[in-house]
Amino acid sequence: MVKAIQVGLGHWGFSWTKEVIPKVPSIHMVGYVDSNPEAIKRVQDELGIEEKRCFLSLDEAAQGLEADLAICTLRTEAHYPVVKRCLELGLNVIVEKPFASTIAQGRELVELAKANGRVLMVSQNYRFQPAPIAAAELIGAQKFGPVNLVSIDFRRHAPSQGYRYWDMPDPLLADMSIHHFDLMRMVLNDNPKRVSCRTWNPAASPFGHHPIGVATLEFEKGTIVSYRGSWMSSGPVTPWSGEWTMDCSEGEIIWSSRDHFMGKAGPDRLSLRERDGEAVAFPLEPIEFADRTGTLASIAKVIETGAIPARFSSGEDNLHSLALVQATILSASRHGEWVEIAEVLQ
Repeated sequence: MVKAIQVGLGHWGFSWTKEVIPKVPSIHMVGYVDSNPEAIKRVQDELGIEEKRCFLSLDEAAQGLEADLAICTLRTEAHYPVVKRCLELGLNVIVEKPFASTIAQGRELVELAKANGRVLMVSQNYRFQPAPIAAAELIGAQKFGPVNLVSIDFRRHAPSQGYRYWDMPDPLLADMSIHHFDLMRMVLNDNPKRVSCRTWNPAASPFGHHPIGVATLEFEKGTIVSYRGSWMSSGPVTPWSGEWTMDCSEGEIIWSSRDHFMGKAGPDRLSLRERDGEAVAFPLEPIEFADRTGTLASIAKVIETGAIPARFSSGEDNLHSLALVQATILSASRHGEWVEIAEVLQ
């Protein structure tokens, strides 16, 4: 059993408190922290959390409790200082993405976790779904030989789907595409080499910054990924993980994941198509803990056993996903010029 403190009880944090943490039996909650008294009151009133387990500061909680893990579910700009303090206090940490605002901050947190012998995990919840796991295994087994081209489309119409963050900088690349970029790395078992990206904001858009983008990404093993994403699409809605076509030497692997739309959840899908053949559905194995429960159960198991599983999104591994986000943003600011990932990782 892993004793945990949750830090950050706002809108998304409360979702963790209510919908995620109770579903992971290896987590035993000992404390809840938020600097906003109203957030504290909500978990007490709505979830029946005892007052003695609620704190207005992390240091106060750490002094009064014995804990192994901090579950950091705060706004992005608070990630770096809070995660840093959690690691200094000797806690293992799971934190929402992106785990830092800059590569320099991310490196500092990774090194601090190493120095203190603690686990730092980024909650890349899209990894914990049947379709991307199966796709990664099929690619790893060279089901259809080497990958030639990956095409990914993400389409949503934010104004009609309850989106709220109209003034967020880089609402596509930093807030949404980071999931797709991280999945690229996981499924291909490879890291990006360079990227070219263009973004724009269409007429009559409520966004303050660019909600549409296209990117070409070259990976170290030579695979090229063509990516198109839009928060202002009038086309058919895609699953949250997008629609993927992975064109290999002897056939295609076609899949989608997290098919949630207007409150309805659909299954992950994956099909195989041999060259010149018809697409055939591939049976997907169910997983015990999916999405955010998967990330939380994963770090709990690492803390309990000390063994790091395949496709574990450590802070060190996630530096490459963070770098990919920052490289695409940089390329877009340079009107689509190629940006080497090494430039961002320096």
